Formats: sequence, C-alpha cells, structure tokens
Amino acid sequence: MNASDWDQRYAGQDFVWSVEPNRLLADEVGRLRPGRALDLGAGEGRNAVWMATRGWQVTAVDFSPVGIEKGRRLAQENAATVEWIVADVSGYRPAGSFDLVVVAYLQLPFSVLSPVLTRAAAALAPGGTLLLVGHDRANLRDGVGGPQDPAVLHTVDEVSGPLAGLDVQRAEQYRRPVEVDGVERLAVDTVVRAVRPVG
Repeated sequence: MNASDWDQRYAGQDFVWSVEPNRLLADEVGRLRPGRALDLGAGEGRNAVWMATRGWQVTAVDFSPVGIEKGRRLAQENAATVEWIVADVSGYRPAGSFDLVVVAYLQLPFSVLSPVLTRAAAALAPGGTLLLVGHDRANLRDGVGGPQDPAVLHTVDEVSGPLAGLDVQRAEQYRRPVEVDGVERLAVDTVVRAVRPVG
C-alpha cells in the first residue's frame, strides 16, 4: 500500500486500531528509562503518544499525512508533545541519535525494509534499544489476520540480519491473542529487541 492508500484507510474519524499502545511494545518499553525515541511507520500515533505520556521525547515518522494528523489530535487529547514528520521511511534518514527506535508493523518487502533497519540501528545511541514487532511469515499458516502477502511478512532471521553491531537480546515468534467473532485466536508476530553496546 502507498501513502494514498493509507490516507484513505485513515480517513474516518475513528482510529483504525485502538488508541492504546501495542501491548508487547508497552511491556518492553515500560522497562526502559525514558530518553529520546524514534517511531518509524508511526501510523495514527498510538505508540508515539503513549511513549510521550511516559516521559519519552518522541519523533514519529509516517508517509500518511492523514495518519500523522490523527496522531497530532491524539497527542493533543493526551497533553503529549510529539515531533511529527511526514516522510517515507524507506528514504528517511534519522537526525541525531536515539535511546529507542521502534519499528512496529512496518510490513515492507525485505529489500526495502533491510536498509531501513540498517539506518535505524545506526541511529541508536550507546545503550539504546531497537524494538521491532511485526507480522511473521508463519502467521499465514499458523495465525490469524495481518497481510496475506508473504513478501511483506517478517522472519526472525531476516530482520535480525541488518542489525550488525547490536546485541540481539530477544528474537522470537510471539503468539498474540486476537479476538475474532467473539473467539480468541492467536496471531504470530516477529519480535526482535536489540541493544547497541556501550563502549
């Protein structure tokens, strides 16, 4: 999907997803000391705003102006300050260094995603954390929901590859509960947490 497609998807008054943060992200980030954070592919801003309300200085990047505008609205409703940038993450080059880089459900072909992850890793300050959460390729067979094109789905090995120089501390498939027609099902996500060594 391109930016226009996402603008159409985000066009309604309601948020496409919950305004609450991704549960796994909240658990992982909640353990970290707030600092400077970069949210790549921020969408409607739910994760960025949640981080900002917990003391993070957040830069949120997405190529959908409509999604970014909804993020601004959500930030205002939560008295949160976020730097919003309309840009395609496939060509975006982060300015400065960050204590946290979040890549949540950025479902791109690996040839496009790989340089994004390389630049994300390079943007980490010493001791900084990169957190990736996304739909895993195994979800097609073993899970529910998410994109059905295997070319944009992740594997742990693929997304860990571009993180040279980082200490990969968590790299796994994660079963996420999803309610479908009143029945709890499981979606399969890729989760990778990596830290830039200090010194």
